[in-house]
Amino acid sequence: MSVAEKTFESAIERASYSKLIEHFIDGKFVRAQSGETFDNTNPATGEVIAQVASGNAADVDMAVKAAKKAFDNGPWRHLPIKERCRILHKVGDLILANKEILAKAETRDTGKPISESLEGDIPRAAQNFHFFADYAQTISEDCFTVAEDERHFAVREPLGVVTLITPWNLPLYLSTWKIAPCLAMGNSCVVKPAEWTPFTAYLLCYIMQEAGVPAGVFNVVHGFGANSAGEALTRHPEVSAISFTGETTTGKAIMAAAAPTLKKVSFELGGKGATVLFEDADLKDAIPIAVRAAFRNQGEICLCGSRLYVQESIYKQVLDEMVNAANNIVVGDPQDKNTQMGAIISKEQLEKVEGYIEIGKKEGKLLAGGERVAKLAHGFFLRPAILADLKNDSRCLQEEIFGPVLPIVPFKTEEEVIDMVNSTPYGLSTSIFSSDVNRCHRVSQKIRMGIVWINCWFARDLRTPFGGQKASGIGREGGKYGLDFFSEQKTICYKYKS
Repeated sequence: MSVAEKTFESAIERASYSKLIEHFIDGKFVRAQSGETFDNTNPATGEVIAQVASGNAADVDMAVKAAKKAFDNGPWRHLPIKERCRILHKVGDLILANKEILAKAETRDTGKPISESLEGDIPRAAQNFHFFADYAQTISEDCFTVAEDERHFAVREPLGVVTLITPWNLPLYLSTWKIAPCLAMGNSCVVKPAEWTPFTAYLLCYIMQEAGVPAGVFNVVHGFGANSAGEALTRHPEVSAISFTGETTTGKAIMAAAAPTLKKVSFELGGKGATVLFEDADLKDAIPIAVRAAFRNQGEICLCGSRLYVQESIYKQVLDEMVNAANNIVVGDPQDKNTQMGAIISKEQLEKVEGYIEIGKKEGKLLAGGERVAKLAHGFFLRPAILADLKNDSRCLQEEIFGPVLPIVPFKTEEEVIDMVNSTPYGLSTSIFSSDVNRCHRVSQKIRMGIVWINCWFARDLRTPFGGQKASGIGREGGKYGLDFFSEQKTICYKYKS
């Protein structure tokens, strides 16, 4: 490791324990113009670990102007795509080189197990940059020949300034999923991280600088949504597009705020994912996957299998095994490598999840978990819950809980379970388990979801379209679909003289 590399590693490690998280605007760390801050709390301890600059419309305006200046007058969008992508690839390299520092910060910020941060979230954040840095260079432009003397070319151009509003459940993972294709297409951006999880976005600013991203191309403003930084970003006239991941109600508010200026929007919103086990499923594989789908990341994933439908003939067996598995999940200190489930993100979210458990107890039965962990009372810990005997119209089966709560429901026929899966307002993801290929094909065609997994869950190819139907979103991310969103398509027609 060179002296420069060692110096950078020391700087980012010091920053990971900073007591003040500032905005990053035009290549500089700056405090909120109002001087106001808000608390950043560790969900596992309940302790305030840092103060965060509380952005408002003035901070947003400064960031957007810096991004606009960098877009209009800076070199970024004029660089050959090979050079832009070389810099973005270096960002991915630096994320991997500082994986442990980033993972510890992510776990401290979110309460998730360190194993998930180290083995999943941070490597995937690096992969997002590596993938788009490579993939963006493979995209070819269409050319249509009308006659010998006439050619029509379809070309992509950058949009300008793009707002990226990112969630708290997979903070670095999902922010880089937007940042990488946005910058690859030559745009500049202003990122608004979730207020509960600002740390890795703050650390990414150091990495962007080190990788050579020009000042103003990448900006971060911290703050809240309504009447704060988030709303100001959605209304700003110089912002050309908004990419948002979060819950559906906020998506509706952003869409309304963006409408007067006709901003381009892409939304990945809520989900109420289902796992379906037919009687011919290989339960040796299916049950561990169903457990992971329900409870990974404390159930705080939009793609979670948060409803489990089981064919009647195997219902009792599956119910018993799921209860046993839930009872054996190790809930504990997120920084302990043996921990399988960490803390819920906040006191507010914990209480929301507990509210749904109370509904489940009144309408059905609580068969496992659902209580706080006494020995970890200083944090926001909850044992994974299994609910049974609920009707399919129960709120626990229709609404997004975003926590470790799994209702299990029996079904008789293929047609019945298709109706059950499709009954919610959401349409993001479903997993189907069966050894009958024809059945899997039939069911997957009739389910209204953006993603259907067959005998698996959470398998991803970054080239494929990612997003939901119905209330789960608008547009698609990933591969060329993401690059299409972060660019304008233009047709240029050439008429040649013979």
